[in-house]
Amino acid sequence: MKHFDVRTRINFGENALERLSELNYRRALFIVDPFIVRTGVIDKLTAYVDKTGMAWDVFHDVVPDPPLEKISVGVQKVLEYGPDVLIAVGGGSAIDSTKAIREVASKMDPSIQPALIAVPTTSGTGSEVTSFSVVSDRANRRKIPLVSDSLLPDEAILDVNMVTSVPPMVVADTGMDVFTHALEAYVSINRNEFSAALSEKSMELVMGYLMRSYLDNNDVEARDKMHVASCLAGLAFNSVSLGLNHGMAHQLGSNFHVPHGRANALLLPVIIEYNSGIDASTKAMDNYPLQVLQYADAARRLGLQCFDTVTSVRALAGWIRFMMKEMKMPMSVSETGKCTKEEYFAAIPDMAKAALADACTATNPRVPTYDEVVKLYENLW
Repeated sequence: MKHFDVRTRINFGENALERLSELNYRRALFIVDPFIVRTGVIDKLTAYVDKTGMAWDVFHDVVPDPPLEKISVGVQKVLEYGPDVLIAVGGGSAIDSTKAIREVASKMDPSIQPALIAVPTTSGTGSEVTSFSVVSDRANRRKIPLVSDSLLPDEAILDVNMVTSVPPMVVADTGMDVFTHALEAYVSINRNEFSAALSEKSMELVMGYLMRSYLDNNDVEARDKMHVASCLAGLAFNSVSLGLNHGMAHQLGSNFHVPHGRANALLLPVIIEYNSGIDASTKAMDNYPLQVLQYADAARRLGLQCFDTVTSVRALAGWIRFMMKEMKMPMSVSETGKCTKEEYFAAIPDMAKAALADACTATNPRVPTYDEVVKLYENLW
């Protein structure tokens, strides 16, 4: 028997932030990235909470790729303050940090079991509706994906006003992150009809609105649709997990601090070609693995249908590369400027081992070998 759950209440649409003025808790702790405090956004959020008469405090010691050390500081804050609701505001790092902080704090002191409300300020991770949290072990240069239903936020608030000021490069990175989530879930070995429907709608929205969102941050409709697309993709992969793309991208982030969405985008066309066995020289076949048909179906749904299955898959990989070029994204690891060639190639053996051990890789439609992952990393330079 299979099951599909959506446990997080999703507040969306016009003035969704007003949900904060309806909360019925005793004490709230906002966990935010420093940008939220520095720009005064926190004042707008606390104004809603003030209407409830609730006490509140702010923890803003959040950094990208949240390290275990920062999680520990946040846990101490929760244990000292004793909130009954945590309000995570920011991108994936802030929300993932809050998930991990709540998980550890509630285990250290079972009397503290705060609710969790996620307010994303980027349209990329879908973390507001997933049971995943990714933290960094900097000492060992690795990312640790945590997976547990207890990590699921109780509520998510999707308000377009939180994403209208996101700069174009972040829109590009996070938008391609959304598409990667949706497509990896679409070809996951755990795929089901419910996850596929969510992936399809998410990919459709990315196709229609990502470039508009990138080109004009005053295009409120495009920003709103991408916010929804991110959440839909999160719901999809929360049910069926991801694949090798994320398993490898995590290592680029932990070793060289390549932004997560950018790392996913670099890998995505390469992983499509690897999983499908289709590249520029592939001819039509009599029979195709299931994932090839799924990639071709995704291409058709996006209006990329070509003459046959092979050309449709090529068109899908080609569209991703086209979007990356149009949004001025790096097309290789060398173009990210994050490391030297010597540093990168020296890290490949350990990155390949870590990618194979990554929890996301287990649901990839093709089972990779160590030598194959090494070659994929080498070709990515």
